[in-house]
Amino acid sequence: MKKNQLILGLVVLAVIVALVIWGHNRIHFDFREFRVQLAMVDWWRIAIGFVCIYAAYVFRSLRWTYLLRHNKKVHPLSLLGTQVIGFTAVALIGRVADPVRPYLVAKKTGLPLSNQIAVYIVERLFDAGTMALIFSSAILFATWFGPPGAMPHPELVKKSGEWGMAGTVAGALFLVAVRFAGNAVAIFLERTLGVLSKKIGHAVGHKVREFRAGLDTMRSFGDFAVSAGLSIGMWLLIATSYLETTRAFVASPQLASMTAAKCVLLMVVSGVSSIVQLPVLGWFTQIGLVATAISKFFSVPPEAATACAAMLLLVTFLGIVPIGLIWAQIEHVSLRKVTVESEHVKEDLEAAEATE
Repeated sequence: MKKNQLILGLVVLAVIVALVIWGHNRIHFDFREFRVQLAMVDWWRIAIGFVCIYAAYVFRSLRWTYLLRHNKKVHPLSLLGTQVIGFTAVALIGRVADPVRPYLVAKKTGLPLSNQIAVYIVERLFDAGTMALIFSSAILFATWFGPPGAMPHPELVKKSGEWGMAGTVAGALFLVAVRFAGNAVAIFLERTLGVLSKKIGHAVGHKVREFRAGLDTMRSFGDFAVSAGLSIGMWLLIATSYLETTRAFVASPQLASMTAAKCVLLMVVSGVSSIVQLPVLGWFTQIGLVATAISKFFSVPPEAATACAAMLLLVTFLGIVPIGLIWAQIEHVSLRKVTVESEHVKEDLEAAEATE
């Protein structure tokens, strides 16, 4: 895993260097204007953005606590530290630290790691589904009922929203099928995909059974409704943070007048760019991708777009790091150590399941 990360990091670094060399004489970037954009930021809006992000972590803790209550009841906020420390590890170490949160919860509650990985899978499914729902709803509402020019490239954006809504419904139906007939779905996919490749068929079947185990955390429609409500509330807080942070750039008319629907596009770009999060290096690739989206979608000058992208990364992703480092010190947690331990334990679990 570390070797693959190193190779990927070197490839990304090479691409960034090549882009910098290519754009050095082709793209005019005024660093003075960049500093002006940051100097004129409305810091009250930035503060609101931070508050919304911190509140979203509380929602994450509440959701995780609710999802594991059939196995063990714990105080609703007792897992807040595991969420804060876990996301701090991802911010500083990269996506390889994703298993840290389930690993810390397992240690804190005394429950098996496999059980917490199941909760983690459900959490990710809710995040993806909720984000798709918010994206599709915002886009379709803006293109159907908004004034002309409410969205950039309206026809393309509208089509994306329609496909997003269709994908959300299809995903929901698939999860219902997995919840009530997971083994049958796994066998069907194994046999169907096995015609092309037995290895792929087995891998997909195994993943479906993992989803099925995770969905066992929801045993009634009430469980689903509460988890969905917490997810929607959390993502609305995150969306508000994006919107307030973007509108804080009062020196840019396009950013200061940003609408919620347009801001959802930035959330999607930011989410996609953070899928392969590398330590430190990934911060700059994320800033670059989001800045490009802001500039191209909304006709924002590169200086303002870059300043906004950097502030979005600081508020929505890196803002938790100082609190996470302090919390880790209080709980005597070494981020690098728990990252290595969680990765090894997860690999051992996967190896054991593969031999069954």
